[in-house]
Amino acid sequence: MRIRDVLRSKGDAVLMIRPDATVNDLLDELAGHNVGALVVSADGSTVAGIVSERDVVRRLQDSGVAVLDGPVSAIMTSTVNTCTEDDHVDDLMRVMTDRRIRHVPVLRDGNLVGVISIGDVVKSRIGELEYERSNLIGYIAG
Repeated sequence: MRIRDVLRSKGDAVLMIRPDATVNDLLDELAGHNVGALVVSADGSTVAGIVSERDVVRRLQDSGVAVLDGPVSAIMTSTVNTCTEDDHVDDLMRVMTDRRIRHVPVLRDGNLVGVISIGDVVKSRIGELEYERSNLIGYIAG
């Protein structure tokens, strides 16, 4: 299965935040959309970084509550692992596991077209396994 198949079933909506938004603004967005991470983008199509709840917690531990009034750009991960729609889900699953990341932006010609989460990957894998199981039962039953 390819990333485009996952996007087709989940949709390609991408939640973003500007790098100059405050961390408080970030927390409002994360809570309001019930998500764990947002893509950081100044223009809505390119990826400047990614920022997660984990980034906030770690910076709070390091710097204290003053970080909440600072910009998202100060706490975001700026070296972002990305994938394309043509990549295989199994390959992305390995990258996410090996690098311990939970959200990967999807790019087409350098522009953001979606985000794949570890939950999306697990859901697609479960779907594949259920399909294979159904086919095997059908084959065995005749």
